[in-house]
Amino acid sequence: MPKLSIITINYNNLEGLKKTVESVVSQTWKELEYIVIDGGSTDGSATYIESQKEYFDYWVSEPDKGIYNAMNKGIKVATGEYLLFLNSGDHLNGTSSLFKVQNQLKDEDFIYFDINVVDNESSFTLENPKEFSFYYLHNNLPCHQCTFIKKEVFDKLGYYDEDLKIVADWKFLLMAILKYNCTYRKVADVFSTFYKGGISSLEENHALIAAERKAVLEVEFSVLLNDLKENFRLQRVLRNLRKSRKINWLIKLGLLNKF
Repeated sequence: MPKLSIITINYNNLEGLKKTVESVVSQTWKELEYIVIDGGSTDGSATYIESQKEYFDYWVSEPDKGIYNAMNKGIKVATGEYLLFLNSGDHLNGTSSLFKVQNQLKDEDFIYFDINVVDNESSFTLENPKEFSFYYLHNNLPCHQCTFIKKEVFDKLGYYDEDLKIVADWKFLLMAILKYNCTYRKVADVFSTFYKGGISSLEENHALIAAERKAVLEVEFSVLLNDLKENFRLQRVLRNLRKSRKINWLIKLGLLNKF
């Protein structure tokens, strides 16, 4: 059984696919299997995949039902102890990236790192939290491009919810951590780069993301959601108090401590 399965999904992103594949097949550490799931692309991706098939342990190019259907196809055929989703366009940083991090792939169900993010012409390092909280997980999760997931977690919990268009990976992590007590560990290092512009980054999808998250929370975590709503209400009250002229004058006069 290989230590790691890397799964790349692609649809009509030939140039991005080339970048991703090249970053994987050039790795000096080879204790992995590489799986490519293409959604029946018409831009030459399928031809490119076939020309590189010697580097793939499994590949397919056929229509699918969306991102999570494609990711689930990869999960079903993966045999690695850990899975990493590195979708077309994203890449590993240098040829020794996996060699540098492979000794971290042990014990915990989720092992995540920091990640380089490229947004148009700017770039920055996104630092993920060491400890999760419901407040953080309400709107965030470490990118899947920097998160290794034990295959047995999918065997236990099931695969990504294909009824969700954008937040199924978020739901999966939320359920794993909060309902099934899966373990996790943060490593303060960077090995991959994520390029914004995917489906979850587009502004026109923000309303759908919010709606899907709300639906999941109301079904699975309604009690916690009530606490979170109260927390947001108190935060609004605090912000308004800080803006109050009377409050600020009282602070300047020393009659009230700054808060």
